[in-house]
Amino acid sequence: MNKIEELTCLYEIARTLNASLDLKKSLYSVLDILASKMSMMRGTVTILNPRRNEISVEVAHGLSKAAIRRGKYKPGEGITGKVIQTGKAIVVPKISEEPLFLNRTVSRKQSIKGELSFFCVPIKNKQQVIGALSVDRPFDKAYFLEDGEKFLTVIGIMIAQQVVNLERINLEKEQLMEENRRLRGELSEKYNITNIIGNSNKMREVFQMITQVSQGNTTVLIRGESGTGKELVANAVHYNSLRAGKPFVKINCAAIPANLIESELFGHEKGAFTGAIKQKQGKFELAHKGTIFLDEIGVVGSDVQIKLLRVLQEKEFERVGGLKTIKADVRIIAATNKNLEEAVEEETFREDLYYRLNVFPIYIPPLKERKTDILLLADHFLEKYAKEHRKDILRLSSSTIDMLMQYHWPGNVRELENSIERAVLLCDGKVIQSYHLPPTLQTWEGSEVTSGRSLEAHVGNLEREIIIDALRNTRGNMAKAAELLETTERKFGYKTKKYGIDYRQYR
Repeated sequence: MNKIEELTCLYEIARTLNASLDLKKSLYSVLDILASKMSMMRGTVTILNPRRNEISVEVAHGLSKAAIRRGKYKPGEGITGKVIQTGKAIVVPKISEEPLFLNRTVSRKQSIKGELSFFCVPIKNKQQVIGALSVDRPFDKAYFLEDGEKFLTVIGIMIAQQVVNLERINLEKEQLMEENRRLRGELSEKYNITNIIGNSNKMREVFQMITQVSQGNTTVLIRGESGTGKELVANAVHYNSLRAGKPFVKINCAAIPANLIESELFGHEKGAFTGAIKQKQGKFELAHKGTIFLDEIGVVGSDVQIKLLRVLQEKEFERVGGLKTIKADVRIIAATNKNLEEAVEEETFREDLYYRLNVFPIYIPPLKERKTDILLLADHFLEKYAKEHRKDILRLSSSTIDMLMQYHWPGNVRELENSIERAVLLCDGKVIQSYHLPPTLQTWEGSEVTSGRSLEAHVGNLEREIIIDALRNTRGNMAKAAELLETTERKFGYKTKKYGIDYRQYR
């Protein structure tokens, strides 16, 4: 080969090595190129296994499968073993005259006419020898063996670089897969049914329904007021189902403009509308084999409702502006705080879609209907945000508990969580007091503040709570409680008698 042919050959080999992540496939293609460009009769790529301290043929050209299996060496054994051991190329002008040549593959029969030249160059990255590239070609007096050695050495370096790159890619891929498994495990644990807080009868019914529906593929419709935890229930259904290892795609239909919701759900083709500069996959495609959560399903328009009905019935759809039908193996979980029955009567929501979605309804009761869960939730949020904001807050005061229990919670669990987080931020002691709660709770018409009691009564009630908290913190020790409140033991004793507080019950 002249210089131009060599450069062309190197270019083809470089392109071949970078064309695929399948190393074996790439190496077979490299040997095919050498066979056509370099008159190679046989070629092998041998790889060193450092654990076994063994060299074996990875890919070969012109060798049978039996010959490939026989091609095993130890470092230092034969020409190939010596090249890998020393990291230096060896060129044999005539194979028949070389005593080191083992012919371990028994592939060169005496019947072959003509003499062969043998080239073996190391495949190494910097100083690390990975393997060897060997080539035999017909002996030719006019062929400069040194040129062949240099040419193959360059190819060996290219192969080594690709091996290193693929090892790095495979390692990163393995790490990503492990991280993915870890995160999925954390999600499954986080959204386990037992992590949904509540022991009221109504919440027990919800837990039972989640358990019943999780293992199937049934469409689920979650009903309930805003802030009751519908998304948490959707998470629990998915991560306790057989699809837990597959995608879980969430979309809030109310947060997307009406003219874009169809594109978000089903995707669009390039040029389907102004601004569609490239093809886009929709949420249903992204959720294939998994679950899609359609929050606020009641707000979608009639044109999108028709497409949703088709997905539910036929398990297929087309992208906006597209003609190709796409199959969708997706479980649908929908949620709404809207009265869908009224929407059906008003003809703003399709009746047939309603019945398709309402296969297995789960109703999440508002917080005002599950009073026994309020303290459980409050304690959970207290622990969560005290840890998050690094505060040593131990509990809620009695007056705080009373206020939480009396409030009607129009914002449900979300409002309770926000209230506790605010209280944690404001509290600079170990106990959250009622005045740490938001003004909406303190000024609510059903609270003690607006119940017609006098200022003196409110001050007395607050004083009583402070004394009780001090006794709790000191386990009923009057002297320590008085010291904690920076007053005398005599005054403290007077106040306990005034409010009818028995210090012994806090021991």
